[in-house]
Amino acid sequence: MIRFKNVSKVYGSDTYALKNINLRIKPGEFVSIVGQSGTGKTTLIRLIIAEEKPSKGRVIIGDWDITNIKGREISILRRQIGVVFQDFKLLPRKTVLENVSFGLEVAGTKQSRISKIVPQVLKIVGLENKEDRFPRQLSGGEQQRTVIARSLVHRPKILVADEPTGNLDSINSQEIINLLRKINEFGTTVVLVTHNREIVNSLRKRVITLDQGMIISDQVSGKYIL
Repeated sequence: MIRFKNVSKVYGSDTYALKNINLRIKPGEFVSIVGQSGTGKTTLIRLIIAEEKPSKGRVIIGDWDITNIKGREISILRRQIGVVFQDFKLLPRKTVLENVSFGLEVAGTKQSRISKIVPQVLKIVGLENKEDRFPRQLSGGEQQRTVIARSLVHRPKILVADEPTGNLDSINSQEIINLLRKINEFGTTVVLVTHNREIVNSLRKRVITLDQGMIISDQVSGKYIL
């Protein structure tokens, strides 16, 4: 599903964010990417969603080599990859329903299809009774659930979650992780970037550890080793 072949990312003349990364994530896997700040985790995610291009090597998503992806093709790629960030980035003047619908509207989806899909994803994330609320009326966990719902409307094959629990307390954090597990059980490949040792250890899933831009550990059923 995701392949990195000898990938390096260099900023300037000699600042390496990633060094010769070789990585393969299979369809349906749940993978945690861990490491200290500045080890290349965010750069790796940016390469997956084509916010950045590699300086060397190849990045392949499914059967699509996106190494030199054209600007007009990025929106097509993004419909296959759901993205959840630490900061919620919800539209404050739109309701839960409107925030989740927005991505489909921008893509030109027919209203009849939007009316069918959005209630389904709101039910998956447990917000079916809060569709008329605005972000300010939601808890942090509910806001993140809204973000996850928004990321699911295109029924992506991959869900990338970059520190999705960073602004949440332990209870809400565990609820979000349980939701990501549920989404993974539906067959979606989940890539979780986190510094939360407790979450990583509780998942008992594959753990890839980065240090100084390189993979120093790749455990099938791993723990946070740093």
